[in-house]
Amino acid sequence: MPIIDHKHLPEVPWRPGYRKWDVTLAEHGVSTSLSLNTAEPGTGAPLHTHKIDELIMIMEGTLEVRINGETHTVEKDHTVVIPPGAEHGFKVVGDKAASLIVFFPHMDPYSSENTTYLEGSRPASVAASE
Repeated sequence: MPIIDHKHLPEVPWRPGYRKWDVTLAEHGVSTSLSLNTAEPGTGAPLHTHKIDELIMIMEGTLEVRINGETHTVEKDHTVVIPPGAEHGFKVVGDKAASLIVFFPHMDPYSSENTTYLEGSRPASVAASE
């Protein structure tokens, strides 16, 4: 059973102002993806869809979340539950950075097989691996 020290997580190149650290890796023998993320005000994720579930736990900060044509302001201590196929994106609003925990039931959630971008481009590390 792996015990993971968050102080030694690999940082994954993501987007300017948006940092991501993978907690679970294939070498841990699991098939799920869990990451810790921080995002500066004004940054986030462009509109996209996944073929799988996504859970975003907001630990600090406030997000403006677009999901299936509706916009919601979501503060810390809330979880955004995104079902497969939902069009969604978000940006950090206010003057505080956001701290997020993101979970997917798949080890490679951002592959072109699982994710389609409707706006913007793929994150740096995903584009480089395809």
